[in-house]
Formats: sequence, C-alpha cells, structure tokens
Amino acid sequence: MILPALFIAPVLNKGRGVYTAEDLVKGTIIEVSPVIVMTGEERVHLDKTTMHDYIFEWGSRRDRCCVALGYVSVYNHSYSSNCEYEMDYEYNTITIKTVRSIGAGEELTINYNGTWNNKKKVWFDVKD
Repeated sequence: MILPALFIAPVLNKGRGVYTAEDLVKGTIIEVSPVIVMTGEERVHLDKTTMHDYIFEWGSRRDRCCVALGYVSVYNHSYSSNCEYEMDYEYNTITIKTVRSIGAGEELTINYNGTWNNKKKVWFDVKD
C-alpha cells in the first residue's frame, strides 16, 4: 500500500526522494511495503555492491537483510526525519508513518538509524 499522494522527484545533491502532494497529519501510515529477506551470507555479497545503500538490516538479531519494495528504499535520510519506519518480521513488511504534520510538496524522510530522531552518525556524509 502506497498513499496515492506520494510521488518521487529529484532532490538536489541526493538523487531522488519521496514527496507528498497533499498535507499529511501526524501518525498517518503512508506506505506498507513488502520486503525480500536475505541471509547473512547473501548480505556479505550485497555489501560489496551498490545495493549496500538500499538494504535494511533484518531480524531481531539483525543477522539478515532485506530489500524493501515500493518506495521505501527511495526515502532519504535525515537526523530530524518527518517519518519513521517499523519492521514487521512476522509478515515481512516495513511500514512508513509520519511523526509530525507534513505540508504538501514537502520531502518525506526517515532516519536510517531506525529511530526518527537518532543522531548517531550514519556511514555516509549527510547534508541535513
């Protein structure tokens, strides 16, 4: 499920990003994406490719990884993101939800650390 108001557009110095064409209120579920789960061994190989920047650690022990379908892999990182993601290991989905009200035309971001306001440094230089 992807909210019909979402769209992908270019982002200066970041490639592409996910935006909303409508105002969104805090707590809105904007996407529920199925994922493809891979083993830790498969992740070793993926980490040597461009896919490294698009996979998520997966499982309660983080011993696997997954590729999310839908728009999930296109959301850009922000240390003060306006959305958060939740992983459902039983149903193999990632849900994206707003953590504050968001205006039409605004880019939707997630914090790659897993918690929407986590300031831990990520593996790449961030222009936030």
